[in-house]
Amino acid sequence: MKNPNYCSYLGKILVTLSLTVTSLTLSNISQPVLATQGNIMTERMTELRQTQQRWIEINLTTQRLIAWEGNRSVYGVLISTGRAETPTLPGVFAIQSKREIDQMVGENYNVPDVPYAMYYNGGYAIHGAYWHHNFGTPMSHGCTNVAVDHAEWLFNWANVGTSVVIHY
Repeated sequence: MKNPNYCSYLGKILVTLSLTVTSLTLSNISQPVLATQGNIMTERMTELRQTQQRWIEINLTTQRLIAWEGNRSVYGVLISTGRAETPTLPGVFAIQSKREIDQMVGENYNVPDVPYAMYYNGGYAIHGAYWHHNFGTPMSHGCTNVAVDHAEWLFNWANVGTSVVIHY
């Protein structure tokens, strides 16, 4: 006959061991994935700096956009990226299309006459924002808001195909 206290004790050990292994497995999976994304963005920025190509860097932490020509920064501005509930996605992209004036419609917004929109990932764009002047603070639904005069400069400087690197 088995001792019931022994079985209970053994059960607690197995549950604790199982939770520990699951926790270690999950923490070991998520960290390399995040590190890999960061490495890809760092590698791409390093590659772009070794060329003469025009490219755009968006830093979500500092709320800054820098326009680069190879390793030389040529323009820098304060921006407003997505709020926590509607974040701007980090990654490596390229400008897919440009519209001098556009209407942006989403679940909770409908903004006419948005100036100098440069789309880089589906509906995500870098564009002018005439409806606020709180640059340096995340305020958008995921796009990158820029003051209208800065958006015009970027629109005229960048071409379709210009790389966009977004990171924390």
